[in-house]
Formats: sequence, C-alpha cells, structure tokens
Amino acid sequence: MESVWVVIQETWSWLMANLFPMNLILALVIVFFQRRDPKTVWTWLLALIFLPGIGFVLYLVIGQNMHKRKMFETKAVEDKIHAVIHQQEEHIIRDEFEELDEPMKEYSDLVMYNLQSSGAVYSNDNRVQIFTDGTEKFSDLIEELKKAKSSIHIQYYIIRSDEVLSSVEEVLTEKVKEGVNVRILYDSMGCSAMKERDWDRLRSEGIQIGEFFPALLKKLQLRVNYRNHRKIVVIDNEVAYIGGFNMGREYLGKSEKFGYWRDTHLKIHGTAVLSLQNRFILDWNYATKENLFRDSRFFVRPHNGNEGDVGLQIVSSGPDSQYQNIRNNYLRIIHKAKSNLYIQTPYFIPDEVILDAICVAAMSGVDVRVMIPCKPDHPFIYWATFSYLEDLLGAGVKCYTYDNGFLHAKTIMADGKISSVGSANMDIRSFKLNFEVNAVIYNENVTQALEDGFIQDLRNCTQITSYSYGKRGLWIRFKEQVSRLLSPLM
Repeated sequence: MESVWVVIQETWSWLMANLFPMNLILALVIVFFQRRDPKTVWTWLLALIFLPGIGFVLYLVIGQNMHKRKMFETKAVEDKIHAVIHQQEEHIIRDEFEELDEPMKEYSDLVMYNLQSSGAVYSNDNRVQIFTDGTEKFSDLIEELKKAKSSIHIQYYIIRSDEVLSSVEEVLTEKVKEGVNVRILYDSMGCSAMKERDWDRLRSEGIQIGEFFPALLKKLQLRVNYRNHRKIVVIDNEVAYIGGFNMGREYLGKSEKFGYWRDTHLKIHGTAVLSLQNRFILDWNYATKENLFRDSRFFVRPHNGNEGDVGLQIVSSGPDSQYQNIRNNYLRIIHKAKSNLYIQTPYFIPDEVILDAICVAAMSGVDVRVMIPCKPDHPFIYWATFSYLEDLLGAGVKCYTYDNGFLHAKTIMADGKISSVGSANMDIRSFKLNFEVNAVIYNENVTQALEDGFIQDLRNCTQITSYSYGKRGLWIRFKEQVSRLLSPLM
C-alpha cells in the first residue's frame, strides 16, 4: 500500500513539474495546427491559463477537433444519388426546376445550396403531419410500428428504460417474431443511464442494436462533443419521423422537474422517407461496420397512393461536414425573411453571423420573434442563452419565455412559406459539434400550421421587455457573462 502511495505522489509531482510545458505545447497545437474559430481558440487558451491541469484534461475530453473528417460513405448508392443531384442542379441553373411551386421559386438558391453542400435531394410528393405533444407522437408511432411488414429503423439520442421503451419494445418483439428486421441505433452518451442488461434484453429478443461512439470500458466517455443528436424512425421505407422528441417519460410531460414538454416532430410519407433511410443507414454502417447499402430493399419505396404535395429536403450536418449545413440553412432563411420570422429553440447560443442576421432582419422591419424556455435543463446553456437577449431586444426582436413546462422545439419559420424542423438547436454545438438532421419544408400549408402553433404558444408565454430584462440582479448578470464566455465550449 505504501508503494502505491509513493507512485501516486511521484506521478503527481511529475505532472506539476511538467504542467507548464504541457500547457504550452497544447496551446501551440491549438493556435498553429488546428483551424478553429478565433473565439474558440481564445476560450481554450484562457482555460489553459486560468485552469492549469483542469484545462488540459477538459481539452482532452471535449476539445478534440473532428471537423471535416470523412466518416460516412454512401458506397453502393452513391452514384445513383449523385445522378439525381446533378440533374436537379442543372434544372435550377437553366431555370427549368419545375418541382418548386411558383410561390417557392424564390428559394431555388437554397435548394441548390443543399444539393451542393450536403447532397440533399429535393422531393415534392410528401405528406407531412405535425406533432407537438409527446403522448400523441408516441401513440401514433406505436400504431405505425404495428403495421410494419419488412423493416423498422429507430435512432434516438436519448432512450430511457421506462414505460415508453416498454410500450415500444412490446411491439418490436412481436414484429421480430413476424420476420420484421428491427434495428435500434443509440448515442452512447445520450443513453448513459441505460443499463447494459437493457440492451442485452433487446438483443435477446432479436432486435439489432448499434451504439454510436461507445464509451471506454462502457463507462468512461472521452467524447463529450461530437454526439449523434439525431432522432429518426423509418418504417418499411413508407413512413418516417424526424424532430425533437427523444424516447422517455419526460417527453410525455411526466417529469416533475419540467412538467409539460412542448416539442415539434414530423411524420412524413413520400420520397423524403428514403432520404431519412439513407441518413439512418449511413450512421448505422459507421457505428456497426455493417454495410446495409448492399441491400437494395432499403432504397425502394413501394407506391401506396399516399403521396402529397409538400416539398422537402433532408439536410444533415456534423463535425465531419465541410460546411455547417443546417446553420447555413437557418442563415439563408433569416436573410430571405420579408414579413415575419419565428424561432423556437431551447438553446439560443448563436455565432456572430447568425446573431447579426437576426438583428438586421428585425431592424429592417421584419416581425422577428424568438421563443425560449422559462426554465433550464442545462444551467450554463440557459444563462448563456439569456445573455444574448440584450442584443436581440436592442434590435427590436420580440423575445418570449415559454411558461407552460419546457420548450424543446427546434423550429424556424419565415413569411408563411418556408420552415425547418429537426434536431438542431440554434446554438454553436448543433452548428459545429453534434451530428444533426433537419427537414427543410418548402410549403405554405405546413409552414402556416407551424406558425399558427407558434402564435398559440404565445398564450403560454411571458414577453421579455427591455425594462424587465434590465431589472436583472448582479448575480444573474454575472452568471450570464461567465456562461457566455464559455459558450464556444458548450
């Protein structure tokens, strides 16, 4: 025992003696060998200076830079997807892109950007249903799962071992017995509360399980950043779900801490389902090393007569992306807004370009409204969010806190024409550090329905005025400033 103590003391002494050169080497690496945003660089340098040792460990855990690393390959379907993309690009260039309805022609440049930056194929034969209540969403999902005949693909950032999983698992078990191929992909950090015996039980029932970025020795998570935050369900290539709801009882409004859970989720029928199928399979292949692209059944959507007229692009982004695809979609929608711009997000930590664009829109006469939660689920992010309200209020943006529980919706809507719904928050983490997926919707009826929901939510909101915001105490202002300083790391 004494020898162990001696080793610990010697190790500690060595670390203290070499802390300065280690910090110096790491600082040089951050400054000269990694292409990062200057604000992020300065934040890390300050952490290394004022938190010696701790800052070094934090960088090893959350500071790794995976930006632009090629992680996903489309393999067998790559050529087919590229052929459709190039055809749509040519039609837009020649002004022959008839898939866009006349009111949506002004967004052809956004369609083009998504084609070129993320390979997001445009389709206009979709039918969309909106869910804002977790009980309704999961009830509908279970009914669709019961209809499955060939495949069920489920992907969530968070899955809880509670009554929601139990109700879904009951259906999935029966489907496996009927010969349906069932897969569940989960994020290791988001599902850290799940026990290994839960996954073992699901495997024993014939459900295939994939884990994204597994923890070391099942416990030690070295990647706090770069989490797979996507929420996707695809059933039989026929119906898909995308949005903000995870799988757990709090999303049914049963959490004492949060109360009612206000979120936004979409159910999609149409060709866009295949885009979500492709997204799931890319993630699945990376996590499990199984190549599902060899099975052509996953990319053929039988005609069932349920097609609609909603134009959609499924846009993905992550640290492996060359561009911040979803962030740039938000930016383009903000720039194009002429009459109104509505934003709902649980976390509002924009970069300077997004913040300036929102403020410019408001100062240009656009009715800009931003809705955030009234209570935190992550305190630092909550206070950082509030720090940005001063900029918004000064520009004339109308800001609201949602008081009827917790607001988790990630939506942006403009002019009653274009909207975006998905997993990405209006924050730096979603823009750069997490793997996200959104549906960009080119349709007046769907966008108007989302805007109507926003207006209804205002009945359960408190408007933050410049006067009420100015009455904040010194302690709250201090927490806001510290949180804002750390926001590039969040």
